[in-house]
Amino acid sequence: MSESLTIRKIIDRITSGEIRIPAFQRDWVWTPQQVSFLLDSIYKNFPVGTVFLWKTNSRLASEKNLGNYEIPEPRKEHPVYYVLDGQQRITSLFSVFQTELNAIDNYEWLDIYYNFSASNDIQDSKFIALAKEDVNRTSHFPMSVIFDSGKFYAEVSLIDEEKRIEILKVQQMFQEYSLPTQEFETDSKESIAIVFERINRAGTPLNTYQLLTAWSWSADFDLQEEFLELSEELRPYGFGNISQDKDLQLKCCSAVIKGETSPAEIMNLTGEEVRNNFEKIRNGIKGSIEFLKDQLKVHSLEWLPYPSMIITLTAFFATEKVSGKSYTDKQRKELIKWFWKSTFSRRYSAGIQDRHKTDIKNMINLSNNENESIANFECKIDENTFTDSVFNIGSISTKTFILLLANNSPRSFISGAHVRLGDVLKTVNKNEFHHIFPKKFLERKGINSKKINILANFCFLNNSDNQKIKDKDPKIYKDLLPKDSKKNILESALCSEELLTLDYEIFIKERTKKLMEKANLLIK
Repeated sequence: MSESLTIRKIIDRITSGEIRIPAFQRDWVWTPQQVSFLLDSIYKNFPVGTVFLWKTNSRLASEKNLGNYEIPEPRKEHPVYYVLDGQQRITSLFSVFQTELNAIDNYEWLDIYYNFSASNDIQDSKFIALAKEDVNRTSHFPMSVIFDSGKFYAEVSLIDEEKRIEILKVQQMFQEYSLPTQEFETDSKESIAIVFERINRAGTPLNTYQLLTAWSWSADFDLQEEFLELSEELRPYGFGNISQDKDLQLKCCSAVIKGETSPAEIMNLTGEEVRNNFEKIRNGIKGSIEFLKDQLKVHSLEWLPYPSMIITLTAFFATEKVSGKSYTDKQRKELIKWFWKSTFSRRYSAGIQDRHKTDIKNMINLSNNENESIANFECKIDENTFTDSVFNIGSISTKTFILLLANNSPRSFISGAHVRLGDVLKTVNKNEFHHIFPKKFLERKGINSKKINILANFCFLNNSDNQKIKDKDPKIYKDLLPKDSKKNILESALCSEELLTLDYEIFIKERTKKLMEKANLLIK
């Protein structure tokens, strides 16, 4: 329903507690200078946009203040009107003109004044934000008194006749101005999510996480705080930044509670369901990450090819037990096979919602029956993954390749030291990965950089060992490896001494065979 609300009416509906700010809105961020430009736009009758209000009989458990003001409880029973779009404008107008409420925190606020000295040029603003010490009473008229007749006429008495006539026209303009308003009436959370997304598409995108937070919060439960605490627990594992992935968090909740992760299911989650199941969700996420670290050498979220795999694993590891979900050796092997087949087949690169639905169901079945198979989908590994993909720590192929090497107990070439995967894979950088055939050595032979930087030419190699190798021919630097452990060191990198004696093109073919052999072993 469309209507127009005068500024006076907006102020009255806010002070009566009828218009409110939902918790899923962002904070009030407009500066006093932006507010003064809003007043100038209204004064010049420029369009300032429509305000969208959600009319509902369902009060949210979590709401925000309106800028620096705490909104009173409603003076009458439902419905209430939550601001879906236009919060910055409504808050600005209320902050300028209201006279009933005291500000909670006003340290950055500057009052807005009509500037008699401003030019009438359409580009120049007639309104200005000023600190009290900068106000010139002969040039600046406080807009805060426009709707308070007593204070208004007290201020008017201090100026000359010409300015009185001018400011009376300004007062009339703002008292008569109506803001276009659109009301949307529903108690459907899913509908509100869609509306909120569409009206904010050009600005702030839909924040489903904040929506769910608003609906799931209670006096002793705050979803955002719960996930922040969990993230701190996971930080030593290299997964502390999971708190930034709101989509993943929501889908973990939905996976455990609903068994799927569609937007409709997420929006149908109730606060009671989330609260009652949060320990299962928490333990499921922790169990997933412990399994990824211990069984698959995934030591940080950045090195996980598809973070959405955590969602699926959470369904398996979800439990009320504080000690976490225990699993048999058969279940462990099945989970590992599912991981590698999903990764090499790029299962989670498209159609993720359907993949989740299928895999979550399978995970729950496996949790209840160790003989359940969860990796019955096709997976054919393409050798071009190793010969055509260049080393790029942000790519899926590189992450998969690094985990492939990490699961072969790698040792650094010259020292033979076991690679400290926990340290190396918690930081996402290139310092511990280097070319087997050195870059400068190959450049001298005229080989282009794309062929030099392919995955099949990389291994774990610490910086100190790399400095010893530098640009040496592999035929030469292989003699730097300790003789009694040379074979084991090279095998840990899926390489061999024989491969280091070959021409580069043949080396790539032969090392790719070794990489393929290891990969195919992992998916069987």
